[in-house]
Amino acid sequence: MLNIRSPHNWAQQPLLRAPGDLPNTHTAIYRLNDLISKGFIDAPAARTMLNESNLLDMLWQVTWAEDFEAPNEELPQRFYDCDGYVIFIHGWTGNHSIWEELPQMLVRANRRLVAISVDHNGFGAARFADESPPLDKCCPPSAMATIERWVTLLKLRRQPGDPNRKVLNFIGHSMGGAALFYLNPIRYDLGEETRYAIAPALLLNDTVHRAFFNTMGLGISLVDRLRIFEPVENLVKPGMVNTVCEGSSDYVRQAHTRQYDETPRATTSATFRAMGLLQNWEIAHKWDLFRVMLGHKDTLVGLNPMMDMLSDMEVPAGHVRVVAGSHYMFSVGHDTVFQHAQNRDLAIEDILDLHERALHQQKTGRAARIAYR
Repeated sequence: MLNIRSPHNWAQQPLLRAPGDLPNTHTAIYRLNDLISKGFIDAPAARTMLNESNLLDMLWQVTWAEDFEAPNEELPQRFYDCDGYVIFIHGWTGNHSIWEELPQMLVRANRRLVAISVDHNGFGAARFADESPPLDKCCPPSAMATIERWVTLLKLRRQPGDPNRKVLNFIGHSMGGAALFYLNPIRYDLGEETRYAIAPALLLNDTVHRAFFNTMGLGISLVDRLRIFEPVENLVKPGMVNTVCEGSSDYVRQAHTRQYDETPRATTSATFRAMGLLQNWEIAHKWDLFRVMLGHKDTLVGLNPMMDMLSDMEVPAGHVRVVAGSHYMFSVGHDTVFQHAQNRDLAIEDILDLHERALHQQKTGRAARIAYR
């Protein structure tokens, strides 16, 4: 491996470092404003990105596999000397932590990958500048645009003079999965990106779930304006969290509950309404490196309407995997150990397969002729 000077100067200034939950894995957390203040990132470009996204800050966690704990000064080169990145994009009332051990499992399975889980779209540390954001700033297309600006800012794409191929593997759940449909592959080189949408809450032709999301958004907005309804919200909130986190671990449920409490109600309301009212069909029909995983018991993403939409978009049948599970089909809860543990393994297999297909395209200039699994 050639030791080329890394463009990831920001990597040597983590806000926090910790060992991963799995052996030989490591994590580091970064906050954009912290990097700006310390001069470890392009400040004008960073502030422009935040302004364009209507955000006050962003936070992300990097996960990698190593047999030793490298000093901070070596992290820029460690994050650069890889075959690509797995970028995890959470859903409604989520944050970077909801992925649990999935990033660690992936980097252990392929040490040439670096995983990055990011807060975005008004949740976690990525709060909106306006607590009541415009709907066009908190919808899935806007979320994808923010992620792409952030990827450019961190220089995760292959840089001029870099002889090593790099793949951006985008993984999205729920709202994050819906956002992946709005990445335009024409802006990427052949084999530069892959997408894996888990339970994507893209409700373009699902009138029932569209009405549910819009109604819930309006209800939360009413509570925000009229505090007299707070006792009602306290009764409804556990049901909402349980619906979102159905089948998940206790950890994920607690993470969503905390995030719901910490997020301004107006932001939560606007995000719900934006998902329910979205009518943007400007989606590139390029599916060779795009896969979808759906759960048969998902109460937030209707299986039949989603299959109809994917069919209308001419997504190949071999690119859609329907599994036994609910909205959090990759999180292993007490009652879903048998189903969801298998789903998580299948997701890892699919993501690694997509990555290898993308590398093959970069090396050969053509798609891999490999039977779909």
